[in-house]
Amino acid sequence: NLDGYNSLELDDSTKLVGVQVVLILAYSTIILFGVTGNSLVIYVVYKFKNLRTVTNFFIVNLAVADLLVSMLCLPFTLVYTLYGEWKFGQVLCFMLPCAQGMAVHVSTITMNVIALDRHRSIVYHMETKISKDLCAVVIAITWAVSALLASPLAIFREYGTFDLSPDTSIQVCTEKWPGSSMNGSIYSISAFLVQYGLPLVIISVAYIRIWNKLKKTSGGRNDRHQRRKKTTKMLLTMVVVFAVSWLPFYAFQLAVDIDSTVLYMEDFKLLYTVFHIMAMCSTFVNPILYGWMNNNYRTAFLSVCKCYQPFSLRLRCSKRRETQKVEDKVCTDCKSTDV
Repeated sequence: NLDGYNSLELDDSTKLVGVQVVLILAYSTIILFGVTGNSLVIYVVYKFKNLRTVTNFFIVNLAVADLLVSMLCLPFTLVYTLYGEWKFGQVLCFMLPCAQGMAVHVSTITMNVIALDRHRSIVYHMETKISKDLCAVVIAITWAVSALLASPLAIFREYGTFDLSPDTSIQVCTEKWPGSSMNGSIYSISAFLVQYGLPLVIISVAYIRIWNKLKKTSGGRNDRHQRRKKTTKMLLTMVVVFAVSWLPFYAFQLAVDIDSTVLYMEDFKLLYTVFHIMAMCSTFVNPILYGWMNNNYRTAFLSVCKCYQPFSLRLRCSKRRETQKVEDKVCTDCKSTDV
């Protein structure tokens, strides 16, 4: 509600020049790495045929969601934080919060799908994989459900003018829930459970069971077993990064919903911004994890950047640079993994 907006103006350290410089550098870095890294993930899966697996399509879905946040949400959040005023008009006031909420839902649902699919395959030895057609349906349903879950952020919204003084007013974009403010708290707590709590429990249980199964499985030298173990370790690390980066932000939001006096604490806006920055770091960390922990992604990334090619591939590529087949061999000649 607009009446609560003045709480954000108390002890506002984000107006200090030094703090603003740090915030600009932090958000700009996240945007740069987020856009570059996630675009690279999408591009290499599109370019190299051996990376076009169902698991990688889900990873691309994660990358698209993170790219959406990096391009459509973070720049506007930075400007809003620096100016303390909504300068983007009524339409974006309703669209952007919903887009960011939708992207987070897409990420968590997709992580759950990946975890449950690997749990089905490894723990219960179900060798039949999800078809690419079914994968496309699951991704479409993921976006539809995420849009539905995030829709209250667009529906229950208020764009208007807040008077700071008789001569000064600013445009603000805030939540406006029907009835009492308790409805907003109920939605926030529900969002915490749906976006963070429940998915984290499901994913954790799935990966713990997968890890225990892989440890008990005989044939530790088997290539497929080792690939599965590496892939599971990479995906589990992605989940840990998501959990750690988002925990302070969700905990702070939950504290505000439970006790509204938190809004009036010293440097509330700065703390909120710092926790938001920590949460947004998850948008660019995943591509780094792929490049660090997965041989196929690492080879694909480096070949696209023209920084590196395996020696055996350089010999082949030098003979047939002009053909498209060479580009595919950069990855298809590499050892295949489950990702």
